[in-house]
Amino acid sequence: MIASGELLRVAHVSKRFVKSVDLAGRIANKLGADNRETVVHAVDNVDLSVAPGEVVALVGESGCGKSTLGRVIAGIHDPTEGEVFWRGDNIATMDRAARQAFTLGAQMIFQDPMSSLNPRIRAGEIVGEAPRVHGLFDAKDEDDYVAGLFRQVGLDPDYRRRFPHQFSGGQRARIGIARALAVKPDLLVCDESVAALDVSIQAQVLNLFMDLREQLGLAYVFISHDLGVVRHISDRIFVMYLGRVIESGPSEAIFAAPRHPYTQALLDNVPRLDARKRSFTTVKGEIPSPLHPPSGCHFHPRCPVAGPRCAREVPVRTETPDGRMAACHLVSGGVT
Repeated sequence: MIASGELLRVAHVSKRFVKSVDLAGRIANKLGADNRETVVHAVDNVDLSVAPGEVVALVGESGCGKSTLGRVIAGIHDPTEGEVFWRGDNIATMDRAARQAFTLGAQMIFQDPMSSLNPRIRAGEIVGEAPRVHGLFDAKDEDDYVAGLFRQVGLDPDYRRRFPHQFSGGQRARIGIARALAVKPDLLVCDESVAALDVSIQAQVLNLFMDLREQLGLAYVFISHDLGVVRHISDRIFVMYLGRVIESGPSEAIFAAPRHPYTQALLDNVPRLDARKRSFTTVKGEIPSPLHPPSGCHFHPRCPVAGPRCAREVPVRTETPDGRMAACHLVSGGVT
């Protein structure tokens, strides 16, 4: 059940990574070279909101900016432009106590649990470290607190004395979930959290996410390239392409009638049991570099229905009363 109101909102958020010219480059410039600073346009003017208890999915090809946006939502990256609001308050102007509440309230679960777990620390220490630092339990209660978290994610509490390399991939994923739950968050940002797991283990972890949603009232921002997964767990979907959200809306509506050509292409290539004799074709071309994104609509070099207007103008976001949005000239008036 989704509660009313907004838990988190990002407004006109952009994130750029700038690499300045180093000393060697500046010296080379004095000798006639043309070295310039490099700017990666990772996220471009994104609006997104999450209600308490809601599951929002970010989907798109690798390199579209969804992981960077997830890190902005979780407070790991500060936005270059735009604002992030937590329970209605701008995190950039929060006092120390409010900022700490946001830091604890929005937690991230990473794609590769082995890379995000310290191999030299036992699992129980990994899970218990953050709540101990923030004083969420008395020192004498730490062992019971961590054991309870292990049970909550489906792990034997005795495993807390093991090191990360002694677990399977699915078990390490559960440790990552337990670590995030340890500080009692309201929002989990899951960055391809099941992508590296076998299909059967994926299903178990996804079921765990949904059980935790029911038990704790958690909201999720679920980042994935697997549309088959997000269809069954998300309430709303945001489709990203080269840093921009090009379509969004309720999951059922997006799957039933996608409006943007890119979304249509993605959904056409989702395997289905009723399409065994059908040939699948990928989206033509490669995703352009975020160092030099195309003018106008970023998708126009690969779009099968692009017209002259698509290369000239950035599409306006066309919204409908049913909560859908599409940024495409086909929707807003034509491509010529």
